[in-house]
Amino acid sequence: MTYAYVAERLAARRPVILDGAIGTEILRRDLTWADHQNLARPDVIRALHVDYVNAGADVISTNTFQLSKRSIRNHFRDAAHMRRVGAPDLETRPEAMLRAAVRLCQDARAAAADGRPVAIAGAITTLEWCFRPDLAPSADDAAAEYREIVGVLADAGCDLILVETVNSVGEAVVAAEAARRVGIPVWVSFVPDEEGRLFTGETMADAAEALAPLGVDAILLNCAPPDDCAAGLRELQPSSQTATGLYPHVGRFDPPEWLFTDEYPPRRYVDEAHGWREMGATVIGGCCGTTPDHIALLARAFR
Repeated sequence: MTYAYVAERLAARRPVILDGAIGTEILRRDLTWADHQNLARPDVIRALHVDYVNAGADVISTNTFQLSKRSIRNHFRDAAHMRRVGAPDLETRPEAMLRAAVRLCQDARAAAADGRPVAIAGAITTLEWCFRPDLAPSADDAAAEYREIVGVLADAGCDLILVETVNSVGEAVVAAEAARRVGIPVWVSFVPDEEGRLFTGETMADAAEALAPLGVDAILLNCAPPDDCAAGLRELQPSSQTATGLYPHVGRFDPPEWLFTDEYPPRRYVDEAHGWREMGATVIGGCCGTTPDHIALLARAFR
């Protein structure tokens, strides 16, 4: 029933408020995001989700971006090397952290929603670095890995899967197919360049056409500056038969963490969001650098 509320709003093109940044918000709270902190500091992660629920988000996303067996194995020569020199729980840690992430969202919803329907999105991204489509694994390898990740998130109790910061049509299709096989609703969010295209050079029309047969509930843009996401929305809007939206980042990437800037304080961000809404955006939220204060103003403005 929780997702039914969101689905009804999507179908009617009524605003749906997504939460804001997770990783950079952890950084703001004086922790590194490098190991997600779902097991090490669950109190911090739970409190972060509570803040987004209290801010008025209709959907909160799990702290699971780039959380996979592959992301851990990539630190080693191969699986045998990982078992030889790595920590003893590395093979089982990803699933434990995925399940913990969902549980922390559930705890936050129970503590703060006060009966208001708040959906939990299981957040996943590309299997290799999200800005490098050239590193993507084969479709067969990707399909097996996505099915495993999505299966864990769905079994743990997510209401939908959010495939975010996707850089190619091919990987978006594979991930969405994995979610549909499990039978869970899916949103797909692409990272656009300044022309509103994917990093592969594919267009948003290509993306919308490829996803149409899969029953995706929303196609979004994220993890790019507001102007780039708006350019992507302009390209996407005429082609998409489903709900659209965006959740840009504010600030700049400063590997391995984030550089916070003052270009888009909450008030200016909401001013920009009015333009996105006029362009047809249904889902609006925030990516890296945004805060519960950004989401609170969005919720007041659009609901």
